[in-house]
Amino acid sequence: MPLIEAEGLSIEFPLYHIGARSLKKRLFAASRLREDESHRIVVAALRDLSFRIRPGERVALVGSNGAGKTTLLRTLAGIYEPVGGRLVVEGSIGTLIDPGAGMDMDATGRENIRLRGLFLGLSEAECDQLAEEAGRFSGLGEFLDVPVRTYSAGMSVRLSFASATLMNPQILLMDEWFLAGDADFMARAEERLAQLVEGADILVLATHSMDVVRKWCTRAIHLAGGRVVADGPVEDVLAELPGGTG
Repeated sequence: MPLIEAEGLSIEFPLYHIGARSLKKRLFAASRLREDESHRIVVAALRDLSFRIRPGERVALVGSNGAGKTTLLRTLAGIYEPVGGRLVVEGSIGTLIDPGAGMDMDATGRENIRLRGLFLGLSEAECDQLAEEAGRFSGLGEFLDVPVRTYSAGMSVRLSFASATLMNPQILLMDEWFLAGDADFMARAEERLAQLVEGADILVLATHSMDVVRKWCTRAIHLAGGRVVADGPVEDVLAELPGGTG
C-alpha cells in the first residue's frame, strides 16, 4: 500500500567559500545556518519535519519562496538524502518536478525516454512504443531525435511531461512549474494531467496557486523556514496564511 511517512526529517546543504569570520558571524544570525561537525557552514533547508500521507490524500505544499516546498518534493523523490530523521516512501513514484531532472542532456529525446522505460523494467519493444507515443503527444516531431541540450525550455517541459505522464504512478510528486508550459501544449495536456492526478493513490503538489490547491487537494502543509507550521484541511490551512491568502 502506498505510503509517505517522515519523522524528524532534516535536509542540510553546505555553503562553501564562506571563510571570513565577520561574514560567518552575520550569517549565523540567520536561524537556518549553523556550523556542522566538519566545521562547514550549512543551511538547514528542511528542519525536523514529521507527517504521514496515506492513500487517497491529495496534499498541497504551500508557503513563500524559499520555504522548502521544492526541496521536500525532491527529497520525497529520492534526489536529496536526509541528514537526520527518518523517511519512508512506499509505492511507485512519478515526478513532475524539474524538466531536466534525470535527463542526459547529450542524448536525444527518444533515447532519454527509452532509458526511462528500461529503468522501470520495460522491454525494448515497450520502450520503443513508449518513445513513439511520447513523441506524438509532445509534438516534438524530428526534434525527438535531437540532443536534449539543444531544446528550448518549452520543448524540455513538453518532453518531460510526455514521458512522465505515460506512466501510472501510485505516488505523484509535482511542482507548479509544470503548470506553466506554453498555452497550446497545456491545453492538450490538461486532460492527461487530470487523469494522472485522479489515478494516483497519493498526490503531493508544491504550488503558490490557491485555485489549484482548492481544485485538486484535500489537505495542505504550510512550510516556513524549512519547518511545518500548519497541516490540515485545505481551507483551515489557507485561512491562516499570511496576508489572508485563504
